[in-house]
Amino acid sequence: MAGLENLLDGAEQDGQESALVSFYRMIPSARLPLRADRSAAGSLPTRAFRYCEPVTAASAFGYYVFAPMNFSLLWDGTDVMWRWEGEPEWQPLTATLFPGFADQFDAAAPPAVQGWSPPFLAALQEPGLVQMWTGYVVRTRPGWSLLVRPPANLPRRSGFEPYEGIVETDRWFGPLSMNFRLTKTDTPIEIQTELPLLQVQPMPRFAYEDRTLNQYEMIPELGQLSAAEWESYHDTVVAPHLQPVRTRGQYAAAARKRRAGDQGRES
Repeated sequence: MAGLENLLDGAEQDGQESALVSFYRMIPSARLPLRADRSAAGSLPTRAFRYCEPVTAASAFGYYVFAPMNFSLLWDGTDVMWRWEGEPEWQPLTATLFPGFADQFDAAAPPAVQGWSPPFLAALQEPGLVQMWTGYVVRTRPGWSLLVRPPANLPRRSGFEPYEGIVETDRWFGPLSMNFRLTKTDTPIEIQTELPLLQVQPMPRFAYEDRTLNQYEMIPELGQLSAAEWESYHDTVVAPHLQPVRTRGQYAAAARKRRAGDQGRES
């Protein structure tokens, strides 16, 4: 825990901003990111929202990021076409800038950077693969990276499948983009701004390093469980069923109480 506490305090120690994640909006019309919420943008069933702490905790982990504009894609199995609001005709997609953004970028950028605005949308060389820039650059505290993934527990949109990736955003100050694979041919695929397109989640880098993840063990036989482990299983699985009146959401209540206690000690 000392390593994580050092990361959390790193901003003050290094004299940097205190924010864990900073979103730099470059496309002025792009929707602002939102803190992800426990209801998965209101899509969770009521029972899951009230009693399933693992689902609600995962839903709230990170920030929602949206597409910067409404647009449509059309893939025939080989070539990708696209169109956007204000442009009714399908256009071949290779690599394109956000409509009207190049001039805005050059007006704000220093001379050495002018002309280098990021592409908004590009068809990659692999069939059916597309890359989209969110309109943002993101910076995280030293030692923290950003997991870029589909929104947790939100129903997947039809017609495309996002890839996941981890970006070392404390070191790399570049476009926050997503890659996705088109899964339908000859059918317009709509990308719209009203629902989250991505969920980005800050992660301490040591959490996914090999030296951390290689510290695991296997317990292959039931007979290898210790008495203490069987007791823990009893307390977790058996004891709640033996209560005269079993209260719903016991795990959720215990997790929230423990989290409140941890926050109280930190403050």
